[in-house]
Amino acid sequence: MKIYDISQEVFGCAVYPGDPSPERQVLLSINEGKICNLTAFNMCAHNGTHVDAPFHFIKDGKTVDQVDIDKFVGYCFVAAHEGDITAEDAQKIMDKANEAAKEAGNDCNARILVKGAATMTEEAAKVFADNKIKLFGNESQTVGPLEAPMEVHLTMLGAEIVLLEGIRLSEVDEGVYLLNSAPLNLGGSDGAPCRAILMSL
Repeated sequence: MKIYDISQEVFGCAVYPGDPSPERQVLLSINEGKICNLTAFNMCAHNGTHVDAPFHFIKDGKTVDQVDIDKFVGYCFVAAHEGDITAEDAQKIMDKANEAAKEAGNDCNARILVKGAATMTEEAAKVFADNKIKLFGNESQTVGPLEAPMEVHLTMLGAEIVLLEGIRLSEVDEGVYLLNSAPLNLGGSDGAPCRAILMSL
């Protein structure tokens, strides 16, 4: 089994335009004669590799702590794509995932990760929503067009698909993996950072 760390390092991570960058504060330092090293930090819940809960765009949507943990942990299918994901592209990805699920005998078609510089379209989001997937992950800091992500978020989060954004899949081939992207348990939050990993089967 091989383990892939698909997360960004927090203090050097990519940040969605307009969001604050993570900041580190050294509270104690052994080099300064203190008993230990101690760090505090301040960051947006959507910095780096993170998850979006429905509450991010939906007034009465579930917060991170209310989302079932099994959405974040389980089998997944990694598909490669560059550019806009059309409805036809989304269906092809689902067809591959469904076939892989049959062959592997698991539910990898419930969690879809897309490798590459891909942008979700509203039409594609509806395909994934209709397929009732649990989680969708992408390498961009947001699902949907960077300048207008709302409609895609409303479609997917409205279908209670949790979004895993800002992952790094350059070292990962297409196929079936075991995913752990459990977020920090931030009560009442619209999102949370996570240390996402994939395990080969």
